[in-house]
Order: sequence, then structure tokens, then C-alpha cells
Amino acid sequence: MEVSNYYEFLQISPNAEPDTIHRVYRFLAARLHPDNPETGDADKFFLLKQAYDVLSNPASRAEYDSGSIKEAPQADPLSSSIDFMDNIEGELNRRLAVLALLYFRRRTSPSTPDVSLMEVEGRMGFPREYLEFTLWYLQKKGYITRADNSAFTLTAEGVDFVETQRANIPTLNKLLTSGAGPFATGGVEARKASTSPHAPIIVPAGNGAS
Repeated sequence: MEVSNYYEFLQISPNAEPDTIHRVYRFLAARLHPDNPETGDADKFFLLKQAYDVLSNPASRAEYDSGSIKEAPQADPLSSSIDFMDNIEGELNRRLAVLALLYFRRRTSPSTPDVSLMEVEGRMGFPREYLEFTLWYLQKKGYITRADNSAFTLTAEGVDFVETQRANIPTLNKLLTSGAGPFATGGVEARKASTSPHAPIIVPAGNGAS
């Protein structure tokens, strides 16, 4: 097994800070370690260690970056500017980001408001394993629905939550202030959407099923 791009393997931005690289590594290491009976994978764990050794060292990372093939500019994933990894706060940020994505799609494309799981992964900037609990929670609350093809759509309850809580939740407001939408590919404002690590992001209980 080979890895063509260490950043893609770790599901992080090439501009990721060292702290982000370290936290993502710890998360994936716990999942992929051979001692994990459910998700352990010795080959992937070896590649994970290899990628981390390169990217966690400033000198080796600079050498790796200089030899990498430059790709066409794309909008940075939200994980490069918003903390999705830090325990409960990161989980709450994930919920808000998913709701913002689906709200933007419903407002701009009312005839096709669904968003595929692959697109959610791409715009958030990490694999679906990180999103399982987030999507389950939002479905149970009645804020989103999931079709047979795994595409997600914001419900009327989800719209109400976004519109009524936008002024109360700074992170949600920042995700929605971009005129081009926080998930529009190539949008300049998408790269500006960020959040203070201490911003209040409590997601109030909705009216959906619990």
C-alpha cells in the first residue's frame, strides 16, 4: 500500500498548523492501531506513522512540500480554520458546519437541496468516520434527513434552527455570512470563515426526535 499525498491521507489541508497535524494523528492512531480489535489496520497505521514523521518535522515537511506536485487552487476545507477535533467543542462545531452547508444548498438550489456524503466529507475536510455521530444526532433531532443514496437534506425544523439561532451562535453566523456560501468551491470567503476557540457554540435541543 502506498500513499500519493500525505495531506490527503491525513485528510488535512496543506496549510494545517502543527497542532492540527498532531491532533489528527492521535485520533487516527487510536483507530488504526493494530491493538484496536474493531478498526485496527497494521498497514494503514504504518503509513500513518510515516506521514506523521514527515509532516510533524518542519525540515522534512518543507522538503516534502517542495517536491509535491502543485495542484489547481481550491477552497480550503473548513477543518483548516475551524476546530472540529477538540472533544465536545469540536463535535458542536461539526453540527453547525453540516447545518450551514445544507442550509446554503437549500437556499441556493431549492429544487435539488440534497448534499452527498462525499461532498460533506470534502467541504468539512475529514473522512466520514468523524461524521457518524454528528449526522446521527442531527437526524434524531429532525434537523436533517438522509435519502437511500446517503444524500442529506435540511428539514423545515433545521431551517428554523439555523435562522433563529444564527444571531446567538457566533460560529454559525460566521459560516453563513459569506455571500458565496461557506462551502462554495473556490470562494474566497470560504477561507475566511473561522471561529474563536472560546466562542459559545451550544446547540439547543430541537423539536425533533431524541
